[in-house]
Amino acid sequence: MTVLITGATGLIGQEIVKQCHAEGIDVHYLTTSISKLSAEDNYKGFYWNPKNNEIDHTCFKGVSGIINMVGASISKRWTDSYKKEILESRTQTAQLLQDTIKAHSYKIDYVVSASAIGIYPTSLTNYYEETYTEVSDTFLGEVVEQWEAAVDGFKILGCKVVKIRIGLVLAKDGGALPKIVKPIKFGAGAAFGSGKQWQSWIHVEDLASIFVYALQYQLEGIYNGVAPNAVSNQELTKLAANVLERPLLLPNIPKFVMKLALGEMHILLFESQRVSSQKIENKGFHFKYANLRPALEDLLG
Repeated sequence: MTVLITGATGLIGQEIVKQCHAEGIDVHYLTTSISKLSAEDNYKGFYWNPKNNEIDHTCFKGVSGIINMVGASISKRWTDSYKKEILESRTQTAQLLQDTIKAHSYKIDYVVSASAIGIYPTSLTNYYEETYTEVSDTFLGEVVEQWEAAVDGFKILGCKVVKIRIGLVLAKDGGALPKIVKPIKFGAGAAFGSGKQWQSWIHVEDLASIFVYALQYQLEGIYNGVAPNAVSNQELTKLAANVLERPLLLPNIPKFVMKLALGEMHILLFESQRVSSQKIENKGFHFKYANLRPALEDLLG
């Protein structure tokens, strides 16, 4: 089997490539960087430039599935121009892939696409399953709604489509965790706001496994990409400090301070979404890291 991966060189993409190879799945990947093109038997790179609508259509040759991970990071200051980039890096890329498949009459059976739990409204009491339909009125809610609609365009081409709504991804060398633990290491760690906001997290290994599992078992529809046991921001901060054997001496950081520091992006620290993983578990998926402490011990130990 050969799969085309967008965003293959990113944090989650690299782990997906590793797991695909472990399962004997060959990988084609798209990159905007000519220097990142590789031509190994099981790992072939193809150039694209979505901003200019350029793509090497031979990336689809022999491919039966797509894992779509492409999208500008949301962890950069949200200026008006960057907000546009966040949205278009998700919607325009999906359109370019669909237009290319159609123009060259490629037959793709299956698409697994990233999405995000930011579509769910912030709440301290709700427990979100995939059937929940109300969309958050934040910028993130708007992005995810348009992103998922763009990905649904693959269905018109006869592809089966599954969307994985990703939570807070914990990894050793990227994503949120190094930023969370940096102040803790220097004795300056603290929870944000009340600290009661829910953090639906997932270990990067488990998340990559969900994408490969969805591909292999041809799941369809929406699945939450989160570990079974969400924690509060306070609990996440305490556990990280505990694993690092560092004290937590400071009071919680008020919302207005982070708003001054980060602008609109500060909502990433204060949004509360407690999200269920039951649907993917009901399909037979087993989490290696169902609880936060073992996940943090693996990544910070």
